[in-house]
Amino acid sequence: MTSLTAAEAYRALGSYRDRFSARHMRDLFAADPGRARRYSATLGPLHLDYSKNRIDDEGLGLLFGLARERGVESARDAMLSGEKINFTEGRAVLHTALRAPPDVSIHVDGADVVPGVHEVLDRMAVFSERLRSGEWLGATGKPISDVVNIGIGGSHLGPQMVTEALAAFARPEMRTHFVSNVDGADIGSTLDAIDPETALFVVASKSFTTQETMTNAHTARDWFLASGRSLSDVPRHFVAVSTNAEAVSGFGIDPDNMFGFWSWVGGRYSLWSAIGLPIALSIGMTGFRDLLAGARAMDEHFATAPLEENLPVILAMLGVWYINFLDAPTHAVLPYCEYLDRLPDYLQQADMESNGKLAQADGSTARHATGPVVWGSTGTNGQHAYFQLLHQGSHLVPADFIAVVNPPRRYGSHHDLLLANCLAQTEALMLGRDPETTAAAMRDAGADEDSLARLVGHRQFAGNRPSNTVVLEALTPRSLGMLIALYEHKIFVQGVTWGINSFDQWGVELGKQLAGEIYPELTSGPGEQRNPSTAALIELIRKKTIE
Repeated sequence: MTSLTAAEAYRALGSYRDRFSARHMRDLFAADPGRARRYSATLGPLHLDYSKNRIDDEGLGLLFGLARERGVESARDAMLSGEKINFTEGRAVLHTALRAPPDVSIHVDGADVVPGVHEVLDRMAVFSERLRSGEWLGATGKPISDVVNIGIGGSHLGPQMVTEALAAFARPEMRTHFVSNVDGADIGSTLDAIDPETALFVVASKSFTTQETMTNAHTARDWFLASGRSLSDVPRHFVAVSTNAEAVSGFGIDPDNMFGFWSWVGGRYSLWSAIGLPIALSIGMTGFRDLLAGARAMDEHFATAPLEENLPVILAMLGVWYINFLDAPTHAVLPYCEYLDRLPDYLQQADMESNGKLAQADGSTARHATGPVVWGSTGTNGQHAYFQLLHQGSHLVPADFIAVVNPPRRYGSHHDLLLANCLAQTEALMLGRDPETTAAAMRDAGADEDSLARLVGHRQFAGNRPSNTVVLEALTPRSLGMLIALYEHKIFVQGVTWGINSFDQWGVELGKQLAGEIYPELTSGPGEQRNPSTAALIELIRKKTIE
């Protein structure tokens, strides 16, 4: 495939940008009364309004043309059929198979993978029911009250985000905790809050060698044994999500309580697999299957809808427009829902680990921008932190606002006020306030002409700041599954457009390797090969360490 910048549609978009860039969204809406209706789409409980974007029909047509020219449709079909599109590791990419119904066949290396998926799901169902019903007892005969997931990266961010998002569906008598950081404060504060007699640890590591995860797992086991229990009690309080049966058994976990997954499941796309065991333990297997069904509905839409009506493609190509043509290297995710507090963190990994790359398929370096910096937090907190920059800063920051119409519980007027703020921010970013309107408002408030001369420039807003609004009828397992899959496929489409492999993560490997080298040097001193800055820091730490 030729480079992105050589694509015919790419060059046409550059010309379009030069002609279109001066137009304001206020004018686009004024010229097209049906814009909001035409630039919106609904799929089940999920509604997308993308009308507040700096684009018109011509520009959208060129973006969809670029997607076709870059082979998005054929790449999509290759992924969904089990081809090994992760070409740097020789793997299929089939997180979509994890939510396929049992009557579907998807083959990898000649074998149908779907029966194996459902075998694991059925084992998860049996285990979660035993635990949630109180049948599974700890070593002293007490039921489990606290589940602690020990993992990192995709074995942590996805399960934690979903579990907290769906807290309204959880059993209140069972608490779920997540430990990921190798900082001892993380595991320590969790252990301080639980009882070893009623705690169950889920150790999530495909290889069962992940440094951070296994350090925390051994600390948890040592704490458990120090409470007076023996190694023979470990199988009642530790289970594993892994593929390394030998290491799992060596740790003391019964291999019958090991839940496996496959090489074609990438870590950041793995919450749908046994990595989602803490989700199932929290909300029950019925809820977990509803989560899968929601993602499956988005998969089917992505696989069959024309690009012009395809929600993930629409979001992806709008992102390409801002990143590659309007110099907007960051993207804000702003959920106006406290339950979705972890969503921006989750999408940081999903997006930035997938598309934070410059290597093209042939190994050459891309000469165009690729994945954005993804960031954000819940509204209305962000309004009192960084929204000032969104409205009046020098950076163009496209944003996704996510709203939920019906909350799990209503507290007076809280939710209506929350939704009003969400809609107001998208409108203010789009409309802005010109100098004339600003001056008129100040005059109405009694400002004199001297004040106007001094302050109008500070109080005006340029507007024309783009946003998408995603509205969920309610935050349920099904709607959350759809939302996550929407972003998964958006990320994939952008990776294909940029000509990069979204499914490896070589960029994290060098740091891991160097950490393994530096770890013993904190005791023995820096090696001769260590660079002077790091060597000096090692020596400083050694001198300051209190034994």
